[in-house]
Amino acid sequence: MKPAYQKSANLKRACMLAYSFYESDGRVRRYAETLVRHGYRVDAVALRKDGQPRHESLNGVSVCRIQSRIRNEKNKFAYLYRLLKFFLNSALFISKRHLHQRYDLIHVHSVPDFEVFATFLAKMTGARIILDIHDIVPEFYASKFKVSKNSIAFKALTMVEKASIAFSDHVIIANHIWEKTLTSRSVQKEKCTTMLNCPDLSIYYRRPRQKTGDKFIILYPGTINWHQGLDIAVKAFVQIKDEIPEAEFHIYGDGPMRPAVRQLIVDLDVQDRIFLKGPLPSEQIAEVMANADLGVVPKRNDFFGGDAFSTKILEFMALSVPVVVSATRIDRFYFNDSIVRFFEPENDHDLALSIKELFRSPELRERLVSNAMVFVNDYTWDKKEMKYLFLVARLLGQRGD
Repeated sequence: MKPAYQKSANLKRACMLAYSFYESDGRVRRYAETLVRHGYRVDAVALRKDGQPRHESLNGVSVCRIQSRIRNEKNKFAYLYRLLKFFLNSALFISKRHLHQRYDLIHVHSVPDFEVFATFLAKMTGARIILDIHDIVPEFYASKFKVSKNSIAFKALTMVEKASIAFSDHVIIANHIWEKTLTSRSVQKEKCTTMLNCPDLSIYYRRPRQKTGDKFIILYPGTINWHQGLDIAVKAFVQIKDEIPEAEFHIYGDGPMRPAVRQLIVDLDVQDRIFLKGPLPSEQIAEVMANADLGVVPKRNDFFGGDAFSTKILEFMALSVPVVVSATRIDRFYFNDSIVRFFEPENDHDLALSIKELFRSPELRERLVSNAMVFVNDYTWDKKEMKYLFLVARLLGQRGD
């Protein structure tokens, strides 16, 4: 009798494992839906929002929401507790699934790195494991909870990073600056592949504007963390609101800094001009972004935010929306002044000047859009997906079953 974990003949099965909300995580969705289009049966194990079903099929992907989450962690212990709970829940869930019908591939998305160990049983019985580092964890933790790189916690997380990478069969890294960091301390270059989070043109594409009225909409879509700098953008908007009475600032997203941003909006008495809204699935937020007049990405240039690549910039470009960007290390690495309007990081006055300049110059906005459309054509998922498929094929070919 064959073991319970043995796969059925010619049936390729994969799993995406992510401590995130699947429907709004474009990177996870792109991998999953790409595998579905190429003949895989794909499960996605993820978080659940209130009111969502535990199991649902989305574009051929079986989404399994095993744990609820509200992004309101006030301290590192609450954050760690929820990560550990998800780790245990996902380890049990995946092990049971794998024993019923074996996975060929499990693609684990970090944060956290140690989530990769939830695949232990599957790996020991033949599954190939990819660890996808969306955010570099020691720096992310240090930025989120304001700890030093010399702290015991930071050093311990670096050790966990090394162990997690060693356990995996291959590592995907989200940008080239983090590749340099990781290859200097945790992974050999031949074991990793760098893949930017590129926009999916089936979702993020130029379309007719559907705006009504004469409002000038400034937009931020994404996670509301400290390093994202939403407080900087709010302060900048206050400086331009009287000069541009038709301007509104719309923020779509969730995260631990959301209450602080909401309170700042109240304290500055701009509730009628700055609107804080919840996150939306990719298809819906793309429609919202397409009708904005200006995108803003106000990241801090600290040791995490300064090196964290923001896919929102490429998505705005693909949607033909001009974008003003904090001149962080990572953004200066990939972009230039011909395709985005840079402002000095953490300088709300300079951000305000940039917004006013773009508002007053439709010609500049159109020039940025035109140049960005040419640029973004080299950074779309339809041009990158074969790189991922070749990687998967190579890993499964090495398995030898």
